[in-house]
Amino acid sequence: MKNLKDILYKVSIEEVSGSTNVDVNAVVFDSRNIVKNDVFVAFKGVSVDGHLFIEKAIALGATVIVCQEFPSEIIEGITYVKVVDTNVALAIIASNYYDNPSSKLPLIGVTGTNGKTTIATLLYQLFKKAGYKVGLLSTVKVLVDNEEFKATHTTPDSVAINSYLDKMVEAGVDFCFMEVSSHGIHQKRTEGLVFAGGIFTNLSHDHLDYHETFAEYRNVKKEFFDALPKNAFALTNLDDKNGSYMLQNTRAAKKTYALKTIADFKAKILEKQLSGTLITVDGVEVWTKLIGVFNIYNLTAIIATAELLGLEKLEVLTIVSQLESVSGRFEYVVSKDGVTAIVDYAHTPDALKNVLETINDIRTGNEQVITVVGCGGDRDKTKRPKMANIAAQLSNQVVFTSDNPRTENPQTILEEMEVGVSSENYRKTLTVLDRKQAIKTACKFSNAGDIILIAGKGHENYQEINGIRTHFDDLEEVKNCFNQLNNL
Repeated sequence: MKNLKDILYKVSIEEVSGSTNVDVNAVVFDSRNIVKNDVFVAFKGVSVDGHLFIEKAIALGATVIVCQEFPSEIIEGITYVKVVDTNVALAIIASNYYDNPSSKLPLIGVTGTNGKTTIATLLYQLFKKAGYKVGLLSTVKVLVDNEEFKATHTTPDSVAINSYLDKMVEAGVDFCFMEVSSHGIHQKRTEGLVFAGGIFTNLSHDHLDYHETFAEYRNVKKEFFDALPKNAFALTNLDDKNGSYMLQNTRAAKKTYALKTIADFKAKILEKQLSGTLITVDGVEVWTKLIGVFNIYNLTAIIATAELLGLEKLEVLTIVSQLESVSGRFEYVVSKDGVTAIVDYAHTPDALKNVLETINDIRTGNEQVITVVGCGGDRDKTKRPKMANIAAQLSNQVVFTSDNPRTENPQTILEEMEVGVSSENYRKTLTVLDRKQAIKTACKFSNAGDIILIAGKGHENYQEINGIRTHFDDLEEVKNCFNQLNNL
């Protein structure tokens, strides 16, 4: 139990009805999870307004209601706290409820369009190999040192974030690395958290269904750096045209990394192979198993962060050479006949372009590049023709297929993609609605030495159609195809 007065610390309160000197059980924003003596925060979500469920929350046992507007009926014995913004209030209350765990360990946030999962996950791996206890909050999984929890969002809700951080403090975790999405920043899920550092990867076309304009999307990312404290560091990719913009108003120590520009941490690619990349970092050579220019940017950010957090350069570079690629990020399997299938999470135009340019950079020129790609439903529609155009331009053959159509008609999504294909590239393309059949088709088209890229879903082991998720794993499917063709 916690005292309400204590967990309201630093919350911007407009009015109170009832006593704040009461003990409460838990902080809840989903009325379905209410039990006796809980605080119900009438959280204003994207599609649902928690104010509509105040009456239900009280009926289920809530004794404190945090809201932006008092309900028409004030019930005696219930404490009502009117706040400026329930989204902000939820984050601060959650942090107070768990005794502000983010202030008790170095928390590093990673934001940007692409690379967040790779950087956060590989930082977790690096610091584990260096002998530390480490926490991870990512799209793929949540790790409290060695204990794993299933991830549901890139940036979890405020209560979940603080709950996980509290577990990390109890477990003696030394560092935590966290993906910070634009949705999470905009919805104030990171409010009240104390970050020891922030990393900016890059910015490209994504989430414009939510943010409406690229400028808004960019500015939401910048808010994260604006809020960093003076004793933190702000590390940015100086080669990205928005990199320096992120640092304009930050109070944190400004640090930079780059491949093309003079920066605090500078890397250079010496040699590229399908098995890995030889690079120099600040003049020191190191071999990495990671592939692609975009991954070398990620790696440079990782090396910079490790050094900023106090690790020695030689130790960092030694461990970097041992790091494995992240699940669903340029993950590949080679058939018995020498066909390479690459599974990658690339679901934005820029990410797809990066992966295909990497493949074309590594190939000798004789192999065919066959791309299987779709676009998710109920998401930014403007990127669909762009992704189709990129796939057709940079591949020898493209199979357009269903991704996660969610509640949309998958055929409509594909038609909206096909609009982006130019007339000279149209003959390279075909549409196979069923993703399993699309992967099979790509395998049948392939010959020895060819490269198949299966893009969009990466680590996901499900496909969502009409709101129902069924098991589906791209890597599993392509392995099955190779087996059926007696190639593996």
